[in-house]
Amino acid sequence: MINQIQPQHLSLVRLLNYRLFRIPDYQRSYSWSSRQRKDLFKDIKGVFKDIKSVHDEGGDAGHFMATIVCFRRDKVELGTDQFAKLDIVDGQQRITTLIILLNAIRLALGKKKEEQHLARELAELLVKTEGDNLLLLQTNHDTSHYFANYMRKGTIPKLAEAKTLADKALLSAIQDCKDFVEGWKENGDLIELAALIKNRLSFILHEISEEKTVYTVFEVLNSRGMAVAWLDRLKSILMGLAFSIERADREELIGGLHRIWCDIYRTIGLRQGLSTEALRFAATLYSSNQPKRPLGEEDAVDSLREMATDAAGIREIAMQLLDVAKACDKVISNSRRNAVTRIAQARLLAVAIHLGKFEDEERENLLDCWERVSFLIYGLYDKDARFKVGEYCRLSWDVLHSELAPDEIGSRIRQLGEGYTIERAIEDLRGEDCYTNWKDELRYFLFRYEEYLARTKSRELDNNKWEQVWTMDASQSIEHIRPQSEAPEDIKHTLGNLMLLPPRRNSRLGDRPPQEKAEEYRRTGFYHADEVVAMLDKSPGWSKRTCRAREKKLLDWAKGEWGENQL
Repeated sequence: MINQIQPQHLSLVRLLNYRLFRIPDYQRSYSWSSRQRKDLFKDIKGVFKDIKSVHDEGGDAGHFMATIVCFRRDKVELGTDQFAKLDIVDGQQRITTLIILLNAIRLALGKKKEEQHLARELAELLVKTEGDNLLLLQTNHDTSHYFANYMRKGTIPKLAEAKTLADKALLSAIQDCKDFVEGWKENGDLIELAALIKNRLSFILHEISEEKTVYTVFEVLNSRGMAVAWLDRLKSILMGLAFSIERADREELIGGLHRIWCDIYRTIGLRQGLSTEALRFAATLYSSNQPKRPLGEEDAVDSLREMATDAAGIREIAMQLLDVAKACDKVISNSRRNAVTRIAQARLLAVAIHLGKFEDEERENLLDCWERVSFLIYGLYDKDARFKVGEYCRLSWDVLHSELAPDEIGSRIRQLGEGYTIERAIEDLRGEDCYTNWKDELRYFLFRYEEYLARTKSRELDNNKWEQVWTMDASQSIEHIRPQSEAPEDIKHTLGNLMLLPPRRNSRLGDRPPQEKAEEYRRTGFYHADEVVAMLDKSPGWSKRTCRAREKKLLDWAKGEWGENQL
């Protein structure tokens, strides 16, 4: 093993030359945020400043970027050159970003002779024409081929076209790198920028030929304080344990684990991204003892690791994590239920219901009951994560481990809401600020009211419009009927003065008087907007009296919607 670990300190260009990289499907998809890319850009600007400084007379300015751990698969000949083919196990986020950045530079270069020479040089580095346009880096989970098309053709789809978080992350990275290069070009030289990135950014490369050793190195490096997602760390731990098992069918075990982790990362890449709910909930729900609260990330990894005592245990943990990831995705993909609350113990129960062995109708009934009770406690009463922790967690665990009938589970869910009456919640909301710290809850509340109005009219909701509302920040859809700039303080943020519009429509309407906005309200197709228009026809100035009348109407509806007979 020691002979296999021969770390090399390399500049980026030496790292990329004569190597072809692949991110396996059993690794996380690209998930860096704009903040992390801004940090990278800041580092690059810092190196450039050092280069220009008189203190860098010897040309030593540079920046150490990261440690890269790769599994060496084989070699391939392209033309007269030979390339090593490497699977990136650690460091893929930074490498992917830098390769996108180099391509952004290539695409921005002008017609001058030296710039065209650099463009050809970068093109040959990033896309191997000798290998039928083989990419320097093959990303994973890029089902829409955004990365491949950007590298080969320079195409940049609009961010709105992305269907998954993984796709959104890639398209955001492409746009951020494009913006950074364009900003640099305004005041600097792109040839200097390319030279800096290629020659002044350095890495430690661990190029390892045995997969077992790859995970050992990964674990050793990350035990020394390197930042790594806990889910990725769990995968490395389980894979390392699997390789340590001496049995005839070990290769079958390893292959099976690769497929499971591929499915896990594909599932969380749809909508979950860097959320740790799947990891934390899997450890909590499959704990041998009834939990008092949802486990944190580190405790979750420790708990699952303790269960990995043999091949069957390792495989079972991976499958349980996959099942929980899929259950979390079912909660998230249902915009309405995903909006009920961000309180962990409440969401844990929804996930447990999805995992339970119920008939479809039974599951829907339980989820409806969970939805009403949870919003009553954490939405209408605005309780925080300290409330009902143990009760939710114990019931979640019992759903999977006790032979409770659906009726018994429903009864216990309703018991969670005992002592939280809708009458008291209504009094707390009346005349109060329902905007400043209640935006997400307000959006859910008004959506439920919209559903109610649709039922009374025997009509369907426009799901496309509402999906736009759900996917944007709540503040971008909340409209003050009487503008904030001139509304009296005692009605400004109250329930009666608030409604929902399609995203950003409210910002376009600005501070126009209510009667001038009525036609825009009508065009939304929202039923509660039609109600507001009808009230404006009677009170064009949207008086305090009208505002309070609408508040009363909404609260009267809520009394029936969350009344005791509805829970």
